[in-house]
Amino acid sequence: MAQAAFRSFNLAFIQLGKIGVDKAENLKHACDMIRTAASGQGQNKKPDLIVLPEFFTTPLGDAPLIPTHAEDIGFTPGEPYDITNSKSDSVKMLSDVAKETGTWLIGGSLPERDAVKEGKFYNTCTVYNPKGELVARHRKMHLFDIDIPGKITAKESDTIASGDALTMFDTEFARIGVGICYDIRFPELAMIAARRGCQVLIYPSAFSMTTGELHWELLQRLRAVDNQVFMGMCSCARDAKAKFKAWGHSMVVDPMGKVLAEAGEDEEIVYVRIETEELDRARQGIPVSGQRRFDVYGNIALFPD
Repeated sequence: MAQAAFRSFNLAFIQLGKIGVDKAENLKHACDMIRTAASGQGQNKKPDLIVLPEFFTTPLGDAPLIPTHAEDIGFTPGEPYDITNSKSDSVKMLSDVAKETGTWLIGGSLPERDAVKEGKFYNTCTVYNPKGELVARHRKMHLFDIDIPGKITAKESDTIASGDALTMFDTEFARIGVGICYDIRFPELAMIAARRGCQVLIYPSAFSMTTGELHWELLQRLRAVDNQVFMGMCSCARDAKAKFKAWGHSMVVDPMGKVLAEAGEDEEIVYVRIETEELDRARQGIPVSGQRRFDVYGNIALFPD
């Protein structure tokens, strides 16, 4: 699809809860919540785009479940994908419900098994159009390997391999860039996406209680303002009994850094209207795109993928 003119649209983030060890139950609950989100729940209009959180099929922090919950997706960017013969139950469900509801769907992320390298897994986001076609896939590029003494230590690379491709897709209302969680700490992804025409960046995510309090809102506002785009991160709900307690607070920020919508800690659906005027106002009032000094520093968007 060629890039269409940016137009206002309705967005829904599902801050999903009840993510347990039973993958089939997780899928069913996610499907039910997508249907609920698509109904609009009394909003003026149904959403054009619905988003799920990171690892919506598998509890974060429960690494031993990854091999058993991982799925073979077998998607090659730029090539048609046969949903009917897909080996992934999650892909089939997400495709069916996107088609049923007639909405674009960013299917959070799930553990993907590498079809060639045994024992290798990715944290993978899949994207569907209203026909139920799988149109994009993002494998998390930057892995959550951190150590904040006395707070949190994590090494995602023990179980997950890093992706190596940027991801963006075109709808009839916007060009959208996709990342996953920790990807937001690396501004190059957002810079490249914005300079290649993305008006909206969406990252399925799940920050910890420590990093969420410190940087969840800050990072989203930074990426939005730096690149003059709408920025959103969709989290899972907080579960006090889980090994990994998510910060929650799914959020959407406008190009001037204003928080348009924010969830709390529990399961809920956040609706927000994305208005073209806000993007135009930001770019016209503070025209940084025409003031960059590429004679002094290079344009990262021109670098090869």
